[in-house]
Amino acid sequence: MICYLMDENVNPIYKNQLLKDFPELTVWAVGDAGTPPKGTLDPEILVWCEANGFILVTNNRVSMPVHLNDYLMVQNQHIPGIFILNPKMSVGETIDELAIVAFVSEDDEYQDCISYLPLLR
Repeated sequence: MICYLMDENVNPIYKNQLLKDFPELTVWAVGDAGTPPKGTLDPEILVWCEANGFILVTNNRVSMPVHLNDYLMVQNQHIPGIFILNPKMSVGETIDELAIVAFVSEDDEYQDCISYLPLLR
């Protein structure tokens, strides 16, 4: 099953509500025990996500595509994926979307890609 790492700039309500509604999911946030500390640079977070098999959930639409391109092309590494939140979606819609994706997707379905929510249409 897909595991999520929430970027430190993602509102904690997403992690908290996902775990409340779907306790079987693995949802961590930057700064949690065992994750990169707050303030970690994005390229280092990508390294952690690859090593631990987590999809990164972020609001970063500007620099994350650049970091991913560098990670894939220059460093020749791979990442389980990056999901970018949609500010037009409600918290509830986003929670439902992330839960459904976690339950129905293959573990490598989003590898090396940036995907923008909503994924399901």
